[in-house]
Amino acid sequence: MSDPATLAFYEKQAPGLTLSSAQGPSPGLDAFLDRLKPGADILELGCGTGRDAARMLERGFKVDATDGAAAMVRKANERHRVGARQMRFDELAADAKYDAVWAQACLLHVARAGLPEVLRRIHRALRPGGQHFATFKLGSGEGRCLLGRLHNFPSEDWLLDRYHDAGFAIQSSEVHDGQGADGTVRDWAAIVAFKLD
Repeated sequence: MSDPATLAFYEKQAPGLTLSSAQGPSPGLDAFLDRLKPGADILELGCGTGRDAARMLERGFKVDATDGAAAMVRKANERHRVGARQMRFDELAADAKYDAVWAQACLLHVARAGLPEVLRRIHRALRPGGQHFATFKLGSGEGRCLLGRLHNFPSEDWLLDRYHDAGFAIQSSEVHDGQGADGTVRDWAAIVAFKLD
């Protein structure tokens, strides 16, 4: 994510987002972790307040928690001590380093033109057989939410095509409705993909 307005939003709102995220880990996280081998190496993109990384560590996984906003990294480490570090999606340069990549509600901020390259970087960062989870707000074209954050708003078919182009095999794609931080209700897609051996 390198959209200046979106990064500025998270830099400014980090304290409030930390206070408002006292709930447990993201839906679907435990089910995703259940499919991994004990002690697997997980890269978390867009770790935000650190609640998911904290759950991964609690369950005995090795976690590399990252976020593009320095303020979110500070808050994740203050609140959960997860060892988070600052990294934008387009800075991911790992090669076959991780067993899994978790990206809850963050890749949706990547511009459509940049998403194929980010997905290729995620694919390269995974070991053979590695799994990847991400959620996206669905729509009909790139735009901004009511809070000014950039969203790629893909259709499900467009999104799945980008994953296939990046070399992923799709394990599942589940569409459900949900409310974003700006209060707008729309369909979301939860993607589970993996890197072939």
